Parts: sequence; structure tokens; C-alpha cells
Amino acid sequence: MAKPQYKNDYIQGYANYPKQARSKYSANIRPVKLKKRKTVKHKANPLALLINLVLAVLFTIYVIPVYYNQVTRPLLTRTNKYPAVKADMHKIAFPTANYLYNSHILGINYLQKTESAKPQMQKIYETYNMTALEAKLKNLAASYPSLKPSVYVWDYESGKHADVLANEVFPTASIIKIPVLIQLFRSIEAGAIKLDDKISMTPYYKSEGSGSLQFKGDKAVYTIDELARVMITESDNSATNMLLAATGGMNAMNQSLRKWGMKETRINDWLPDLAGTNVTTAKEMATLLYNIDNPTFFTIYSREKMIDYMSHVHNNRLIQAGLPKDAIFIHKTGDIGKMLGDAGIVFTPNGKKYIVVMLVNRPYNSPQGKDFIVAASSLIYNYMLNTNL
Repeated sequence: MAKPQYKNDYIQGYANYPKQARSKYSANIRPVKLKKRKTVKHKANPLALLINLVLAVLFTIYVIPVYYNQVTRPLLTRTNKYPAVKADMHKIAFPTANYLYNSHILGINYLQKTESAKPQMQKIYETYNMTALEAKLKNLAASYPSLKPSVYVWDYESGKHADVLANEVFPTASIIKIPVLIQLFRSIEAGAIKLDDKISMTPYYKSEGSGSLQFKGDKAVYTIDELARVMITESDNSATNMLLAATGGMNAMNQSLRKWGMKETRINDWLPDLAGTNVTTAKEMATLLYNIDNPTFFTIYSREKMIDYMSHVHNNRLIQAGLPKDAIFIHKTGDIGKMLGDAGIVFTPNGKKYIVVMLVNRPYNSPQGKDFIVAASSLIYNYMLNTNL
């Protein structure tokens, strides 16, 4: 038998030999032992552990509280940790707002997404112009050269209309209370507010000008129903500001106006707005009045409440003064130094119904503004009642 050449051959051959023959090669066979890798144990460095512990304690004591106070808490509470440092965040977020914008809210320009959705309010359906009435109104305006009137008239039955500068922008004065009233009842129908909810008067809401609430105590409490009534009947500015705040403020009001389809009407200041920064057009105000009767926009309960308020307006010296006593008129007036106006719906004794809006720019507090509105109201009423439209 040939002698094995390798250790493995020795081992295999040794295993296959009979027990008696194994002793012959047993002296030459040595089992292969695998060396175990020694595990090196690193001893902990007490100094390193102590340093890490000290650093952790210092971080917890000094760094975390500073970061929380300077960064985290101001973000959570929305407070300015450094009031001396001021930044216009709107300009930082929208650096092109000074020259690229399509919306203007509260004196700030915005670039907003163009709404493709259908306006929530229905447009007034117009048929033909009442050219004869328009000519009469223009002739009347010519006799008041110091005035600039805007007039819009629309007949419910025929859809005919008269338009004298009805798309030009004018100050609203207290006529802005019509969209505030509409916003209120839209909020009520959405479940955001209720007529029996109560609001406390504070000095912040008090406003000079029309209305009696400015003379009441600071802690007086009023229901939404009470505030809405005095806002319309007394043209109370304090009540208007309270309701405007309760329904989201000027920003929410302007957003609603855009959703409704109003392109020019907007509110830029709390009342009394003697500077006339709150604006509208005669036609857009007529559209707001038209949609009070829109059953897809209001419930019958809301319509009845709004008509109730608007049928008890104390100021009957403008459009209503040009109507006969048996005509019914629901409306809202507006009066600031440079503008006088009235907007409402006329119900004649023979069942005719029409919308009329008049906005008149005038010399400061000129009584000619009132004279024109009364004369124009009488002219319009006689035309609508006696002319076969």
C-alpha cells in the first residue's frame, strides 16, 4: 500500500484500516487542531465615561432649555421672542407682491389661484335696456352738475334694466352692511353661529357715527339677533363691527364676496370708514339684493329674517321719500361726507317689483345728493308703474 501524501489522506486512510493495522500508522497521524481566535476585551475608560456624563448633563441643563425658549416655545405659542426685530413675512414669502398680484385684502396684495368654480350667487338676468328711463335719469343728473350719480334699476317681471354708470366703483358707506348681513346668515346656515348666541360689548368694537350701541356700557351683552337688527334698522356701526368679527373679520368677508362672484365689492376698513375705502358698484349691490330671494342660496327662514330687518330701516328720507305711502320698500342706506346712497327692493301696490340702487358722489355733505335721490326715486317709480315694459 502506497504511503499517503497528505495529512487528510493519512486521516482518511487511518479511519479505513482495521483496528489491528491502525497502530502501524498511528504514530504518524496527528489530528489537526483549529486554533481559536482570542477575544480581546477592552477595558472601559473611567475618564471617558465621566467626560460623556458631564457633557450630557451640561447639554440637558444649558442647551435644551435655551433651544426650547428661543425656538420651540415661540413657534408653539406664536410669540415673537425678539420684538425689536421686525420683518414683513408677507414680503419675504411673496417678494413679487408689489407688482404681481390679482387680489387685494386689507391693504396687502396677494397672488391667488384663479377661481374656475361657478360663482355661488346667481347673476341678474337682463333682457333689454330701458333707454327711455336712462335718458330721463341722465337729464335729471344734468341738473345737478356737482354730483356724480350711479343708478341701476332692474324689473323682476321683464328683466329689463336701466344703467347709469352702474359698473363704476363707488364708496359703499353703510350699504356695506347688506353683504355683512348676508355673510351672517350664510354663517348661521353653515352652523358656525346662531341667532341666540351672545357677544359682549368691548371698547374695541365701539364705533362713532350712526347707532346707539356706542353709548352703552362696555360689559353689555347682546344676542346676534339684536345686533343684526340694530345694524340694519339703526345702521349701527358698533353692531356691524361685532358681527363682522364674529363671522371671520374683513378677510373672510372679502373671500366670501369673491366666491359669490363680486369682483369690485370689498371691505377695507372697520366702520364708520369715513374715508370711503369700502367700495362696490350699483350693479353688484343689486346682485346681492337679488340673491336674497335665491332659494338655492338662502333658506326661507333666512330670507324672512333679512326682509324683516330691512323693512324697518329708520332712515326713510332717500329712495323711500320718493315713493307713495302704499309702496313697500326693503333697503339699506349709506351716508358719509362724500357719498350718499340707498339700495333696496320696491314692491308696488299693483304687484310690480323692482330693484333700485343709487350711489351719489357729492361735495362734502351737500344736500343736493338727497334731493337727487328723492327726485330720481319718484321718476323711476312713475316710469315702472305707468310704462308698459
